[in-house]
Amino acid sequence: MLTAAQCRAARGLLDWTQEELAARAGVSRSTVRGFENGQHELHRASAAVMRAALEGAGVVLIEADELGPGVRLRTAVR
Repeated sequence: MLTAAQCRAARGLLDWTQEELAARAGVSRSTVRGFENGQHELHRASAAVMRAALEGAGVVLIEADELGPGVRLRTAVR
């Protein structure tokens, strides 16, 4: 699952704009904007490609637990 807050946080960690995420995921900017602003939920396919783009760039999406969902960057392998 990808939440709007995780999406915004992940973009922040990567220093990506909504346009960059949209281009890398192959979705429209209005899809990203509407999701992040809570205007609509994502279709499964859109959520999957957005998640894949973020994870491919090094984001780790942390599933919700008692503290809620989270986001962090993967450490570089040395």
